[in-house]
Amino acid sequence: MTAIAFPATHVQPRLRITARGRAVLGTLIAVPLAALVIALGAGATGAVATQTASTVTFEHVIVEPGQSLWDIAAVVAPGTDPREFAAQVVSLNQLASAELQPGQKLAIPAQYSN
Repeated sequence: MTAIAFPATHVQPRLRITARGRAVLGTLIAVPLAALVIALGAGATGAVATQTASTVTFEHVIVEPGQSLWDIAAVVAPGTDPREFAAQVVSLNQLASAELQPGQKLAIPAQYSN
C-alpha cells in the first residue's frame, strides 16, 4: 500500500480585537462623524422670538350642507387646481381629512383672498 500525501491545510487563526484596538477603531469612526455634525451645525441659527404679533388675517367660509372642498375651490379659486387648493385648506385648518361638516368655518389661504 502506498500512502497518499495530502497538502497541509493552513487554518487562519480567528481575528480578535483587543481593547486598545476597539478604542482606536471607535475613535476612527467617531472623529469624522463628530466633525461632520459640527460642520453641518455651524451655520444653523436658532429660532428668534419677537413680540410682534402676526398681522395676517384670513377670509373665512362657512361650509354649506353637501359642499366639498372642490366646490369651495370652484367659487374661491376658479383658476387654481382644486387638489392644490384643497391641500392648502386642509393644512391651514389642520384638518384630519378633506371631509367637511355643514356649518364648519374654514380659513382660506391669504393668496385666494380678494
